[in-house]
Amino acid sequence: MTDVKSAFAPDGELASSIENFKPREAQISMAEAVAQSIKSQSQLVVEAGTGTGKTFAYLVPALLSKRKTIVSTGTKNLQEQLFLRDLPLIKKALKSHKSTALLKGRANYLCLTRLAQHSRGTNLMSAEVLADLTRVKSWAVTTESGDIGEISAIKEDSGVLPYVTSTVDNCLGRDCPDYEDCYLVKARKKAMESELVVVNHHLFFADLALKDTGFGELIPEAEAIIFDEAHQIPDIATEYFGEALSGRQVHDICKDIEALQKTVLKDASQLSQAAEQLRGCMAELRLLYPLQPQKGNWFEQLRREEVIEQMTRLGEAFEVLYQVSKLHLNRDKAFDALFERLVEVRSRLAIMQDEQQLNISLWYETTPKHIILHATPLSIAGKFGAILDNSDSAWVFTSATLAVGDNFNHFKKLLGLKPAKELILDSPFDYQKQSLLCVPRYLSEANHFDRKKALLQVALKIIEASGGRCFLLFTSHNMMRQLAALLEDKINNPILVQGDTSKRELLEQFIANDNAVLLGTGAFWEGVDVRGDKLTCVMIDKLPFASPDDPLLQAKVEDCRKKRPEPFCYNANSSGGHFTETRGRAAYPRCAGQGRVGYL
Repeated sequence: MTDVKSAFAPDGELASSIENFKPREAQISMAEAVAQSIKSQSQLVVEAGTGTGKTFAYLVPALLSKRKTIVSTGTKNLQEQLFLRDLPLIKKALKSHKSTALLKGRANYLCLTRLAQHSRGTNLMSAEVLADLTRVKSWAVTTESGDIGEISAIKEDSGVLPYVTSTVDNCLGRDCPDYEDCYLVKARKKAMESELVVVNHHLFFADLALKDTGFGELIPEAEAIIFDEAHQIPDIATEYFGEALSGRQVHDICKDIEALQKTVLKDASQLSQAAEQLRGCMAELRLLYPLQPQKGNWFEQLRREEVIEQMTRLGEAFEVLYQVSKLHLNRDKAFDALFERLVEVRSRLAIMQDEQQLNISLWYETTPKHIILHATPLSIAGKFGAILDNSDSAWVFTSATLAVGDNFNHFKKLLGLKPAKELILDSPFDYQKQSLLCVPRYLSEANHFDRKKALLQVALKIIEASGGRCFLLFTSHNMMRQLAALLEDKINNPILVQGDTSKRELLEQFIANDNAVLLGTGAFWEGVDVRGDKLTCVMIDKLPFASPDDPLLQAKVEDCRKKRPEPFCYNANSSGGHFTETRGRAAYPRCAGQGRVGYL
């Protein structure tokens, strides 16, 4: 029987089956540590530098073990890449017959019921949305998985998607007439039966924290859980262990109640009246803020007289709709499900008005149409640590950036970890010889009106020098689109822009072209593997640190100051030096000493 060390040997299964595979000492060390963690069902934290081959280092021991394993990735890009490319390659090399499954969140699957409801379109749909609806209906006839990511003919953020996918709120669960044919149910069933399941962090923590109403636990229980890009976990887990009340949630509930009243409960006109009143109150709360989207401290807003008055009206409107809805329970299953949604959202209103909560940040954000109120815990260490303490599973956390000052104390404190083993492995790359960091001279500030022109000039030099084969990455969708438009008249290279089609299709097009230029945002910052010389250069418009006025960051900074002198510190004693940032992204290594530095 193959063991981990022999699989990675120069004459082992991987080298024999995979072209250009070469054993790497760091990769073997990590693989053996993962194998031991799975065997002993213990916690392991591994920082492994770029080029270590982390994916192979945890997939090989997972496939060789007899344990049921969940692999959670940071992004859907990495999730698909791992499942569609890396996993089949390793399974073939190891001659493994272990069953595998890919599982995404419900918004990634076609909902047959909602497609049928909207198949003829509505007057509210634009011509573009109607055209996309036709494309979705054509695809729906042939798809086996129902995975929306398969559709390359529509934009990633197409307006048709809310009409053909479900949410936790509007899903009927077992009461759905299409339950037996539901693609999400089928995907979950396959995951339950499979020995290795690939998910993403958002799905993992949404299920862990919320138990995804309608289906119970979406992610099956496993004996080993492996987190890749684990540096993202503190932020993502914090998001899902909190509560949120949004204008969209209220709008959708009211809209669905009005639709049922007009079709099923025609004698209950007071339902529509109460729903309209609630929807209006939520819209009026949004009107108290500027049209331009913003974020802020909700504690401070609760001291504004007009906000206090509107929150009172909102509470009264919730109460009226609640009392009217109770009168019509047990008349229709769909309405009963709507009532449960109403009760859940109504309960969050009280949370958003409780200023006495400890270790909770109350903050708000606005979109052009809605307002979202958040109650976010400042620390999830106690809750997440308790989950791990009560678990008999193996837990593996790995990333290229986890350690601060050559230890994992910061990361462990954020998550309440007590790992049995910790491992820091250097990258096998020789950055001095294999990389070049260029810092443009005299680049204007990020908010300067001339910024896009300066970025365009830098991008043109990079594209010319590399012959294409580059990523241009941005922290702003607006800047990405502006630069894409400017490049169209300046270069002959194929220009691929995030949002024009699925990320999977974009990557495939990029790899298929020898001179393509891909423009993307957060989804392409990490977890994307383009092998060989297809990708030779990456331009980043600015480092993606959180805005200093981000309300959640401010709350964490203030909480940090109460416990220690400064939330930001420079650790000059560690090798190379690190800046430590409180939000849980571990440490950002300094560029100095990490390779050659040039200037444009």
